[in-house]
Amino acid sequence: MKNNFKILTLSILSLVGVSSCTDLEIEETDSIISEGFQGLADPSSTVTNLYGSLAGQYAGQDNYFALQEVTSDEHLIPTRGGDWGDNGLWRVLHTHDWNGQHSFIVNVFQLWNGNQLQASQVLDSRSNPSTTNIGDASFIRAYSMWVILDNYGQVPYRDTSLPSSSVPEVLTGQAALDFILADIDTAIANAPATAAASGDANLRASKAAARYLKAKVLLNKHIYLGGSPEASDMAEVISLVDEITADGYALQEGYFDLFLPDADTETIWALEANTINKVVMGLHYNSTSIQGGGWNGFSTLAEFYDLFEGDAESNELDANQNPVDGQEERRGGVPTIGVEFADQPYASELDGYVNGSNVGYGFLINQQYDLDGTPLQDRQGAPLTFKRDFKDGAGNVNFINNDETTGIRIQKYAARNGEASISHQIVFRYADAHLMKAEAIFRSGGDPTAMINELRTIRNTQELLGTVTEQDILDERGRELYQEAWRRNDLIRFGQFGRDWLFKAEGTINNDDYNVFPIPQAQLLANPNLVQNPGY
Repeated sequence: MKNNFKILTLSILSLVGVSSCTDLEIEETDSIISEGFQGLADPSSTVTNLYGSLAGQYAGQDNYFALQEVTSDEHLIPTRGGDWGDNGLWRVLHTHDWNGQHSFIVNVFQLWNGNQLQASQVLDSRSNPSTTNIGDASFIRAYSMWVILDNYGQVPYRDTSLPSSSVPEVLTGQAALDFILADIDTAIANAPATAAASGDANLRASKAAARYLKAKVLLNKHIYLGGSPEASDMAEVISLVDEITADGYALQEGYFDLFLPDADTETIWALEANTINKVVMGLHYNSTSIQGGGWNGFSTLAEFYDLFEGDAESNELDANQNPVDGQEERRGGVPTIGVEFADQPYASELDGYVNGSNVGYGFLINQQYDLDGTPLQDRQGAPLTFKRDFKDGAGNVNFINNDETTGIRIQKYAARNGEASISHQIVFRYADAHLMKAEAIFRSGGDPTAMINELRTIRNTQELLGTVTEQDILDERGRELYQEAWRRNDLIRFGQFGRDWLFKAEGTINNDDYNVFPIPQAQLLANPNLVQNPGY
């Protein structure tokens, strides 16, 4: 990895980390402290800080994003010479060979539990929260606790009415779900009803965002409790999505335009989180859209790329930026000639960018081109061609000793739009709600084929599906939601997180113990109510 690789994310993490603590102790921030917690002087300010913390936690390519994406078939970071080694930090996520000392596993447990503690402080009656404060804090606490439940299976919770020396109780299974769902219902009752395409209003909790979260929790409920999905839960998922639709949220054409900060009918909840890490993490050092180039790290597996329609060996765009090999819109393409930023939506905000972009949207494979159409070269003067395979200098498939060009790259928050200087990162999107409803219909014994094909038609696919299978639904979720931090959750729900893929460690294949991460050792020592998860 490049030595300067983490400058941006570490600065964010250092700011976020001071507001949380590993054993959920209450710290003397803006609280009134005497014997334990006595209330917040300014709960509105704490809510604003909480949204800022969430933005920081979403901005990075590490921590939460890495645990949801690099642990899946969607992302991997091969070691390229001296770059991206980091003592196996990235490799063990993709191979499922992690342990409780992994820094990302430790950080996510700490930071997201810190979110829910601060939200509890806001919700304490001694803080005199407003109705809006209650809506925001209930939503954030429910979301943060669900993230911990989904990733670790155990949620430590501190009652702010108890002495600060008390050990947090630990919620699991039905008790954790009951707590989270009660918070979501409180958020639905107190958050504003925000219509679609409301711009900045979609940066805070709304009834639609809380209903989306409740649908997500119910869709995954059987994963936390065991058994099969309950018909009543699936019926409620369908009803919740219908209520979101009634607020005007809907599928929208123009797939990559959805990730610009313009108001649209799909964004249910977004954060003011800078997107530069998502832009540069896969670009080569010689990518000319950005001064200084990219980080040349993140890639995707060929098997994931092959989920999309189009020629498996190419996805070039013509001079008018149109696909030339029949690929679907969501797969994007490689432009053979660049575009001037004067023609792009955010030309005036392109700090750090050159005068145009030679980088396409979506998946970048094979030869990459300069602004004038000249084929680019890597640092050794060889053609800059992103390859399907990961091979060392001897031509053997290998996770280490890769050259600069191995791996297909992804651009969703794209260099083409100058996203480095735009703070807008989607968390909840209507297309996901649409697919959650389709899945709930399927799991209830119904046929969601028309719903899946409705989405595929809007995304300009070449073919519609026949009778939809469970695998079709998972594949469609992969095509629609890649790089949006849902892949791990989806693979677990569809029973495929343990399946074999390139470089997966043999002992982890079909091992459900890895569906949750280990509890960090420091947390076990600080809270005897926590118990290490099986297999660790």
